[in-house]
Amino acid sequence: MQSPPSGAQDSKTPFDDVVALGAAIGRAKGLDAAHAEIAGRISLGIFFAETGGVQNLENARSSAYKGSYQTGPSEDRIGQKKWAALKEKVAAVDSALIARDEKEQARVGKHSQRYNHWTAVRNGIMNAHADLFPQLPAIVKALPEPIDQIRLFELIQIVPTPTRAAIKSGDLLNYRVSDRRIMGYLRNNSMFTFGKKDRARTSATYREIMDAMWLFNGSLRRALAKYDEIKAPKKK
Repeated sequence: MQSPPSGAQDSKTPFDDVVALGAAIGRAKGLDAAHAEIAGRISLGIFFAETGGVQNLENARSSAYKGSYQTGPSEDRIGQKKWAALKEKVAAVDSALIARDEKEQARVGKHSQRYNHWTAVRNGIMNAHADLFPQLPAIVKALPEPIDQIRLFELIQIVPTPTRAAIKSGDLLNYRVSDRRIMGYLRNNSMFTFGKKDRARTSATYREIMDAMWLFNGSLRRALAKYDEIKAPKKK
């Protein structure tokens, strides 16, 4: 990763923003309050998994993926369109968030929304994750551990098609991936990369894939700790 470019629009409350956006989008997608909070926690975990919790980062390995959610141009555009379609429902559950959103939208102007922390996160969640939020109750039953929930949604970032298929299968943890291209994407993201046995793998179940995401663990634990800090009762 590289430092943010000049002109990137930071937020003074980057972590709170991610949680608020994830939760509000979850509510707008029909989740109850408890599962919407999980959507907020997962959203924060993805931010940490992608950037270590640093806003507006460049990507040293790719000229395409940028910003707080490391999205490409097409992903950002799709996220914008999906947000526009959902915005009225979000307003019904959190009018204050929409007021903030309008300020950030005006702040961006004609510049890239990937370099405003708020809009980058908003569009990233809408592009890849929001459509799966209604399935969170079933996902939480299959994956009761918060760190596994974040791992699964991070896999939506990395290998979206097989991950959606695994969720739909009804046997998430035992769903097996054997496509060489998909295994290559996993290796490019530090899974099944270390040791002869892992490098020789030609397939893996989703339980094995998530267990292989151990290099993400430090970032994800920091995300969970930050979430607990945000949700802790405020001292008077």
